[in-house]
Amino acid sequence: MKTFSRHVPSSAALRSPVTATIRDVARMAGVSVATVSRVLTGSAPARDDTRARILEAATALRYTPNSAARSLITRRTGALGVILPDLHGEFFSELLRGADRAAQAEHHHLLVSSSHHDREGIEAALRSMRGRVDALLVMSPELDAESLAANLPAALPVVLLNCDAPASGAGGAEARQVDVLAADNFGGARAMVRHLLALGHTRVAHVAGAARNLDTRERLRGYRAALRESGVARRAAYEAPGDFTEAGGHRAALGLLALAEPPTAICCANDASAIGALSAARELGRRVPEDVAVVGFDDVPMARYVTPPLSTVRVAIDRFGARAVELALGAARRAAAGLPPRAPVRETAPAELVVRTSCGAGSRAPPDAVADTSRASLGTRPHT
Repeated sequence: MKTFSRHVPSSAALRSPVTATIRDVARMAGVSVATVSRVLTGSAPARDDTRARILEAATALRYTPNSAARSLITRRTGALGVILPDLHGEFFSELLRGADRAAQAEHHHLLVSSSHHDREGIEAALRSMRGRVDALLVMSPELDAESLAANLPAALPVVLLNCDAPASGAGGAEARQVDVLAADNFGGARAMVRHLLALGHTRVAHVAGAARNLDTRERLRGYRAALRESGVARRAAYEAPGDFTEAGGHRAALGLLALAEPPTAICCANDASAIGALSAARELGRRVPEDVAVVGFDDVPMARYVTPPLSTVRVAIDRFGARAVELALGAARRAAAGLPPRAPVRETAPAELVVRTSCGAGSRAPPDAVADTSRASLGTRPHT
């Protein structure tokens, strides 16, 4: 039987800053490079003693596989890219928490980039992900089919979060796997305003989100639709600009409450804006909800702990992130197997009306009543 001599490196060699290669592992274990590769990637069976020698050698040499080289063979990097407009605030932390949990369950890790609010920034972020990820999750108002085609390989699957879907065929989009996952922004905002109207409010204001944002447009559209359907006149002065931040909500609410005929309810485009509006009301000596109702959107964890607890529209944010990862990895597996892209997925995550104290429901609402926004009776009374 053929025997192999094993070279055991000195302690000085183990402390060497030079990175060990797969050839070093093969030499120490007395096997071929191909055998080391098969054992470390799990691509083929090996004898127990051979596997043990290779793992022992890799540990002794502190060998780390070259992920770039390995991805050329396996067509998988073990990473998912995530590009978000910001990382500040509970919405993004909850989104990433759900996405990370789902990714790690599939032995993937997230590469995250943020704070890209213009076309140049988003395109630079797209290019930074090339060759480093198996799929990409993107939330950006500046993204379009041309940017995708110009900055990413055509085979890379992309999941858009709360973004406009690229036009079919635009910029080569027909050759790319692009899925779209969005929250029911229109239905959720419409339900909340209908609820406020049912409580007797007729002067309902809206604090918008960031400009050029799909969430902003859809939530404003839902607000206007509820007013129109109820016969309540829309007042331009009651539509205040915002930016999804506490400071933006605070600034907008100060302006609204300074009007000669101020609103009795302020519907904010997200919970951060609503928290800022609560602060503005306190500064002006306005009681919430007795003098003015304040409501938000998203139901971030903080919403139930502010004073008074915030009525809002719940989107299961962590589940939203997890579902995006499921879609991305499903498409990536098909790409790695050389299969053609499946039909694009278009999904809308449901939204629920969460009734707490800040909307003025008072004793009629339990601390955390929830209503399904798909029901026809939405907004007429809190559900238990």
